[in-house]
Amino acid sequence: MRILVADDHGIVRRGVKSLLETASDLVVVAEAADGLEAVRLCEEHQPDILIVDIGMPKLNGIDVAARAQKFERPPRVIILSMHSDESYIIRALAAGARAYLLKNATDEDLLPAIRAVASGKPFFSPAVTAVLVEDYVRRLQARGLTDSYHLLTDREKEVLQLLAEGRSNKEVATLLDLGLSTVETHRSNLMQKLNLHNTAEIVLYAVRKGIIV
Repeated sequence: MRILVADDHGIVRRGVKSLLETASDLVVVAEAADGLEAVRLCEEHQPDILIVDIGMPKLNGIDVAARAQKFERPPRVIILSMHSDESYIIRALAAGARAYLLKNATDEDLLPAIRAVASGKPFFSPAVTAVLVEDYVRRLQARGLTDSYHLLTDREKEVLQLLAEGRSNKEVATLLDLGLSTVETHRSNLMQKLNLHNTAEIVLYAVRKGIIV
């Protein structure tokens, strides 16, 4: 797999590259020190995976991810961040990121994250997952609410998991041998029951529930 590493700190780039070089099937094809350079090099080298720091000069990592998704051959994006706030994670997912890692846990999480996103699955640092779960439970308790997962039908649960794993409506229809309109109906129903509004929120909900890891 061909990888582009974007971080404004040279020591971080070297550390990430050194870690990746321990795997024989990974190669760093380019390095970027700012967001605009990352976009340019991404278009030039067409990497399979883009690893980008969220706090980049000239263009932040989330905007880099969003621009990269417009390329004819968009890379799978892994965001590195110091922030575990849900708002950052939702913005990153909405921009097309498939993995979100805390920078202080890169050594343990980076290679598993690459394997996950390469196979089309999302990945989050365990510390991020823990924060998401804690925040979700706290909000439910503050509002006097309970989780609505039990309201889903078995089919809606299947659709939820496949959507959270990054499948399109069409792919879900094929995998479950359903009509596209039927999948769209299931998607609409489960989102209404769970009070979800977009794909990013579907992924985060599935992470909180342990449906995907």
